[in-house]
Amino acid sequence: MAPLKLSFKTLTGKTWDDFRELFGERGACGGCWCMLWRLAPKQFEQQKGEGNRLAMQKIVESGTVPGILAFDGNQPVGWCALAPRDHYPALARSRVMQPVDDLPVWSVSCLFVHRRYRKQGVATEMLEAAAEHAKRHGAEILEGYPVEPKQGHIPPAFAWTGIPKAFEQAGFREVARRSPTRPIMRLSLR
Repeated sequence: MAPLKLSFKTLTGKTWDDFRELFGERGACGGCWCMLWRLAPKQFEQQKGEGNRLAMQKIVESGTVPGILAFDGNQPVGWCALAPRDHYPALARSRVMQPVDDLPVWSVSCLFVHRRYRKQGVATEMLEAAAEHAKRHGAEILEGYPVEPKQGHIPPAFAWTGIPKAFEQAGFREVARRSPTRPIMRLSLR
């Protein structure tokens, strides 16, 4: 298989249809539409599916860029959600993902790769592109919360925050671990 030559674009009104195509009718994973960490649990559940799609569309229409898309030619193949940490209230509610310190960080909250493109390095390339995006917008630290696979494997549906190997390959280093399966990894952008 030839190596992929990916390109990256921010999620804006111009790329909204690409995002919808990538996520499909089900909203990537059970109607999430990448809103899980942005909402209170009750609200997330109440608007799962169409409500979450509309909520993400409203974010995009407001001019906020919630992440980047990866493309193979014109085909959208991956999604990386990233924003300043305070855009994700669920992180503040998690005892495992509490802030490491008081430094301002941007967070990678989701890495979604189309099933035909998995295990080809797409997540690592998206993390590298995410770092460039965050740096261009003034971020000094990019942080992620991957899941450490037990016994070397994790079903893709449970790896939506990425796995440590992809973060390590993109230059991130573990800075905290409050759970055996959940490291907090950082990349300095200075």
